[in-house]
This record gives sequence, C-alpha cells and structure tokens, in this order.
Amino acid sequence: MQLFVVAFQSPVNFVIFSLSILMAGSIIAIALRAALSTEGRSRMARAITNPNAKLLFTFLFIVWAVVYGVTLQLVPHVGASSPYGAIGLIGMFIGFFIMMGLLWAVIGE
Repeated sequence: MQLFVVAFQSPVNFVIFSLSILMAGSIIAIALRAALSTEGRSRMARAITNPNAKLLFTFLFIVWAVVYGVTLQLVPHVGASSPYGAIGLIGMFIGFFIMMGLLWAVIGE
C-alpha cells in the first residue's frame, strides 16, 4: 500500500509523479497522432517523408551517437546506484525512434 501513496508523501515526490504522468501522456498523444495519420495525407507525414527529412534524421543520428557516446563515457560505471543503465536505456529508446524516422524518410519516398 505504501507504493500507492508515495507520490503524496512529499512535494518533491508529487512533482516527480506529475512529470512522469505528463511525459507518459505526451508519448501516448504522439503515438495516437502517428497511428491516426493516413499514408501521405497528413502534414506530419509529408514533412517526415520529404527529401530534406533524410538529411535531418541522418544529422540527428550522428548527433545522437556522439552525445550518448560521450555521455556514457563520463558517467561512473561502478555500483548499483550508477546512472549508467538509465542513461543507456533512454539513449537506446531515442536512437530507436531516430532510426525509425530515418527509415520512414528513406522508404516513404
């Protein structure tokens, strides 16, 4: 039962809880917009599949690789309280979505 009320035990926990709900809601909203967009008819689909989007996603991928390559080298790797795994997981998700955007831009042409 303590797990369910931990968000209301201190103001810091409540802010963290609220931010996590906001981020989860935004991910769901983005996924919903992507699912509801039809092939080439929405403005978002046209923006991602134009020829310049290939360059954008390629640039994003290079920036992602450099940023997370450097970031993961600067973070301590030892111990259970190390942020290395969390940063790696976030980087993995971001890299996945950047690569899916690049594939969509290349194949959508």
